[in-house]
Amino acid sequence: RRFLSLEFLLFLVRRVLWSILVLVGLSIVIFGIARGMPGDPARLALGPRATQEQVNELSHSLGLDRPLYEQYGMFVSGLAKGDLGLSLLTKRPVNDDIRDTFSATFELVLATITLAFVLGVPLGVMAARWKDKWPDNLVRLIAIISAVTPSFFLALLLQILAGYVLHILPTTGRLPPTMSFSADITGLVTIDSLLHGRLDVFGEAWRYLLLPSIALSAATMGQIARITRASMIDVSSQDYIEAARAFGIPERLRVFKYMLRPSFVPPLTISGLEFASLIGNAFVVELVFAWPGMAAYGVRTILQKDLNAVMGVVIVSGVFFVLVNLVIDVLVGFVDPRVRIRGHR
Repeated sequence: RRFLSLEFLLFLVRRVLWSILVLVGLSIVIFGIARGMPGDPARLALGPRATQEQVNELSHSLGLDRPLYEQYGMFVSGLAKGDLGLSLLTKRPVNDDIRDTFSATFELVLATITLAFVLGVPLGVMAARWKDKWPDNLVRLIAIISAVTPSFFLALLLQILAGYVLHILPTTGRLPPTMSFSADITGLVTIDSLLHGRLDVFGEAWRYLLLPSIALSAATMGQIARITRASMIDVSSQDYIEAARAFGIPERLRVFKYMLRPSFVPPLTISGLEFASLIGNAFVVELVFAWPGMAAYGVRTILQKDLNAVMGVVIVSGVFFVLVNLVIDVLVGFVDPRVRIRGHR
């Protein structure tokens, strides 16, 4: 009842309003950056052989010859209608391009965060439980190495070892070229293949997903392990843990019942933030593994100064980031009652 109290709901309303302000600010910033990029988008779209009349005609049709405030008004009006405009790179609506590529990035990032969380939290718990002993030193070494290793380097290393030396996993794409399958329900191949009863597609989808998700999850896994360790050590010094120890409660029960739940808040928050940020920052790994995702699509549009596509990708990433943060607020408030109390103020 306290979780669904009026005060906590007002706290969420305030967060929603702040999120809207953040998105408005993001739209202004990305519009200014996109318009300030060097080069003529119309010229880049038509190529060097196009006449000046053709360039002027395309600029006029896109509204690029209007004042900046009118262009921004057109941009905001399109956003309100859910219309992100036409991509100069693909000659398709940006909505269609993002719809076709977002699911691939979302599936990759979802697998990445799941892998990082499933590995990082137990490693952090193990390090805290055997603090300053060899398991702790080993976990800290793994965490530091994974945190400082660039994802593109690890991606190339995994690609060479697993794909070209050992020949055990595929290195490019989302499915084998000879396998025909349409993820027409959720857009996620791993889920839709199960819904369609295609276990062969499910197995191949995971084989193609494994290497890029490992390369992308290493840094996040190390960060989650270190934060979980620090949080567990901090909770272990609390009075109620000392009281539980004095009453003779078994160590396993103390660790997994009384220490792990309050220690969940920092790794949960980091996982959510990483999940949101990776939607737009997974382009290096996507490019290495030729993963047909939105992040790689965004890089290609930036190189071509495809203004509508660039702004569309950034706006979609920003909206996703804001939504994930709101979900994190709700989950953290559910896990940690102290957050609910702070939300009442």
